Amino acid sequence: MTAQSGMLSHCPDRARLEAEVEARGPWFHNLHLPGGVQTAPGHRFGDFPAFKWRGIAPHLPTDLRGWRALDIGCNAGFYSFALADRGADVLGIDSDEHYLAQARWAAEVTGRQVRFENRSVYEVAALGSFDLVLFMGVFYHLRHPLLALDLVASLAPRLMVFQSLTLDGEAVAADATAPLDFDRRHRLSDPAWPRMAFIEGWFADDPTNWWVPNHAGILGMLRSAGFEPVVRPGHEIYVCHPAAGGSPRPDPSATDAAAALVRGGPPGGKERP
Repeated sequence: MTAQSGMLSHCPDRARLEAEVEARGPWFHNLHLPGGVQTAPGHRFGDFPAFKWRGIAPHLPTDLRGWRALDIGCNAGFYSFALADRGADVLGIDSDEHYLAQARWAAEVTGRQVRFENRSVYEVAALGSFDLVLFMGVFYHLRHPLLALDLVASLAPRLMVFQSLTLDGEAVAADATAPLDFDRRHRLSDPAWPRMAFIEGWFADDPTNWWVPNHAGILGMLRSAGFEPVVRPGHEIYVCHPAAGGSPRPDPSATDAAAALVRGGPPGGKERP
């Protein structure tokens, strides 16, 4: 991403900027800063997450003036800045102060007006409503993923962009939404059945991973939370509208109570976002 209008008139010289980038590392987002400086030019995934944004961008309004946007798990702020460049009023949240410090510094360097707060996804219901929610790269790190989706749905967004690590395969069982009795429970073993693999230990050298859903499971959970996936702009990415006619939602008071309990932290085991 290139810093656009609103950039500070007197940016640090390149050597100073590169030194500050180094001091504030490690970086997961490769931000493009003034003078051609990048925060993670040798990223293992390439120009990340710019290549993901190039797929998503055509499916979002180019003019987001008047839109309130929430970037959940904002990291160093790449997507937050991209939405702000389209005119949105953006709040980026993350539970990692290291990444939030990077995002606030990058906002200052590029002159972007974006707010960043240390918050959990389980706190989003207290933030009011949003027109656009980005919920990317967070789901599989959550101990209580469906609760998180219900809380995101409570924000009543016009658009929601969802991304999660997934299991291999694109198949979806044709009878996945049909009534299922005990004598047909063998269907649950079908690789095309909606499912999530549970991770008790580490996955991909990362102790913060809890779940890896399959494609069918993502579709089912999105629908159950009241979202309708309308386009897939890239691998593991889903752009969603509110479901037509609504979908069954949990009792808000029960959801609030569950979220309050979760914010108290797990009684044991691995610590998670």
